[in-house]
Amino acid sequence: MKKSPFIMGLLLLMFSISSFAIDQQKIASANVAPPVIEGKSWLLIDNDSGAVLSAGAPDMQIEPASLTKLMAAYIVFRELAEGRQNLDDMVFVSEKAWRMEGSRMFIKVNSSVKLEDLVKGMIIQSGNDATVALAEHVAGTEESFVGLMNKVAAELGMKQTHYVNSSGMPDEGHLTSATDLAILTRALINQFPQYYKYYSIKDFTWNKIKQGNRNILLYRDPSVDGVKTGHTESAGYCLIGSANRDGMRLIAIVTGTDSKMARADMVQNLLNYGFRNYITREVYPAGKLIQNVDVYKASSNTVAVESPERISLTVPRRGDAQLTQTVTVPDYIVAPVERGQVLGNIEFSVQGSSLGKYPLTAVAEIPEGGIIDQLIGTVMLWIADF
Repeated sequence: MKKSPFIMGLLLLMFSISSFAIDQQKIASANVAPPVIEGKSWLLIDNDSGAVLSAGAPDMQIEPASLTKLMAAYIVFRELAEGRQNLDDMVFVSEKAWRMEGSRMFIKVNSSVKLEDLVKGMIIQSGNDATVALAEHVAGTEESFVGLMNKVAAELGMKQTHYVNSSGMPDEGHLTSATDLAILTRALINQFPQYYKYYSIKDFTWNKIKQGNRNILLYRDPSVDGVKTGHTESAGYCLIGSANRDGMRLIAIVTGTDSKMARADMVQNLLNYGFRNYITREVYPAGKLIQNVDVYKASSNTVAVESPERISLTVPRRGDAQLTQTVTVPDYIVAPVERGQVLGNIEFSVQGSSLGKYPLTAVAEIPEGGIIDQLIGTVMLWIADF
């Protein structure tokens, strides 16, 4: 006997629930060895598909150093996008912000600085003073801002991350992982493209002091437009690099190297490996209608299912990369149906290997029908389960 529509729907709903993971898509092997990376951990992903192209200890907890400022920037960008802050807002510089050690923007105590200038100081100059000033402006205190950072990290599914400060200064328990950094970087790029542009700026002058962006790849590779460097004695030299070539964006993360040049070379090698051996294809745009599902006990006999999000797949450039797809939906479902309800999935494969399953959802709400519809539906169910 077939499973009831309720049980089928419940199973499909449970299957479809997932966090904002970066390894949601499996990939077929490119049959080319990835570059050797000498660091504590590393990760190479495709931004659109989330496919992991190369990895080494990606879930190991490491000190993020100034890569911490990615989360600070993410929160500031969200504040801007949601209208709680404005780029022209004037931000007061406290003594705590002014006294910050390490890399600095050199803002003056008790002065007021335009929020956009502080964003540039935080991103381009990696200013600890600018970061704390922004944190205090957004949340009142740096401590409150750090609480917000941890809350957002949990929302994004960053399972190995715990923040203790906003700037990345060494502190016990201040930890993240390459996987979590990839989740955060991907969210920042995709959700706030209007502000991601700051990561490609090569230098910024404040208080008559010109400082260059520490990301060497910005000067070396025109396809690279970010993202962030980090360094402390205990964390080593770290770098997140992102590049866009012919519409394909990759994100490479290397942590714990022994020099500025080493981190740049290794990220460059990862990016080159990914672009030369893989290609990402958009299979379906968001809202693509896939097929219809019968609906019983409703005035409408069917409901269409769609891919609610854009589906992009990463496959090897060489060899047989022909995609096949399998649609799995129930033979019928009983009204009512909610718009956006998960009704099935679509699975893609290449070279006999699954590239992952993606949910299919109802495009419309289908309410319960009248008495006649209910009677007809009952008969149809009896026949279907006979």
